[in-house]
Amino acid sequence: MRVWCRASLPPCTRPRHSEGMTRQLHLNLFIQSRGHHEASWRHPESSALALTDIEYFRDLARRAEAGLFDSIFLADTLALMDTVAHAASTWLEPITTLAAIAGSTSRIGLIATASTTYSEPFNLARQFGSLDHISGGRVGWNIVTSWLAAAARNYGGESLVSHDERYERGEEFVQVVKALWDSWADDAVLDDRPSGHYARAERIQPIDHAGKYYRVSGPLNMPRGPQGRPVFVQAGSSDTGRRFAARHAEAVFTAQMEKKTAQDFYADLKGLAIAEGRRPEHVLILPGLSPVIASTEAEAQRLARELAELTDPEVGRKRLSGRFGGHDFSHLPLDRPLTPEDFPDPGSVQAARSRTEVIVGLVRRENYTLRQLLAYLAGARGHFTTAGTPEQIADLIEDWFNDGAADGFNLMPPLLPSMLDVFIAEVVPLLQKRGLFRSAYEGKTLRDHFQLPRPTVPI
Repeated sequence: MRVWCRASLPPCTRPRHSEGMTRQLHLNLFIQSRGHHEASWRHPESSALALTDIEYFRDLARRAEAGLFDSIFLADTLALMDTVAHAASTWLEPITTLAAIAGSTSRIGLIATASTTYSEPFNLARQFGSLDHISGGRVGWNIVTSWLAAAARNYGGESLVSHDERYERGEEFVQVVKALWDSWADDAVLDDRPSGHYARAERIQPIDHAGKYYRVSGPLNMPRGPQGRPVFVQAGSSDTGRRFAARHAEAVFTAQMEKKTAQDFYADLKGLAIAEGRRPEHVLILPGLSPVIASTEAEAQRLARELAELTDPEVGRKRLSGRFGGHDFSHLPLDRPLTPEDFPDPGSVQAARSRTEVIVGLVRRENYTLRQLLAYLAGARGHFTTAGTPEQIADLIEDWFNDGAADGFNLMPPLLPSMLDVFIAEVVPLLQKRGLFRSAYEGKTLRDHFQLPRPTVPI
């Protein structure tokens, strides 16, 4: 079994958690549009609710909580996509949306994306700190460095911040936010009415940060949250992104198109975490999984074809251009086999570099035409897509989990809520029978669900 292996490390063993904890499968629900297939918004089995209706998100969160998922996740885009005429890619701002969802749920974790490129550390620390208090300790922050050129124009920039500068800025941003969340000791608040003492001032310290990008005095103007800090989530898979994740991430969302590359990514990132002095089980790796599920494999394949027939290849062409920093693909015919030379060198792309590497690798392996590539990416934008029976999906999950490819999965149903309902009703019981997945929540916080320690304060 391949786990956490690197040439410089000692032989690997089956992963275990400390203090006698049993390793368990983790499931996160990624909520986007009416499902992750590009054409989901058109399909009759997807929700009829508006994408600006908070009840749509509350309902999905309650369903996932009933299915005992660890968490839900909301992504974010800081600009209107140029595919808006033919693709439902608008939704509510994630931080405020999670605040509304928090009151409708009691156990499930709540993860939101927020950009280090176009935010200020003090504002973000207050927002996520407030959410952690509001939810009773169920919040996670998906740390992103924004790559979309249109987002740069919305925030006063004439051009996209370079890949390296985004991560350099993100590194300092995270250090500031950590310091702000740790600026209050856990015992700082007394709230002693008879004595007239609300807090121990000596247990609240400024951070006095003065760096290349940020100057922040602190302390934060609210007590430390129930989790100490929100759970840190990250999704970059480039070399720079992996090293960033090894230093900071506690859960990693990753796009892997096959088990072998997932195993390589898993082993490399666990090894990098060890090199950073961290416990590898404290860096959970959750590949994206977008399954079409039906009672028979033939029926699942039929539904997958039905979705594919609803896609618009020109929408896909525009999205592909965005992934490659605005590169013009309009000259490429739809039905000629592609070569890696049809794409910019991923190393030169200042946008989503890790995803461009995945796409070029797919072209190299599969010899796809542009039409075939766009149809594949329409399923889940480069994440693992499959179609099959509940047993086949459970077998895949068990295989990846037990063979060094995943600690769980970032579930990306192609249709919402229908494919989520099928997964919960048909796949989850199989995972429970196999002893892989919980049959009840054992804790109240997202750190509890992810089996992560609560950070201590150096004060």
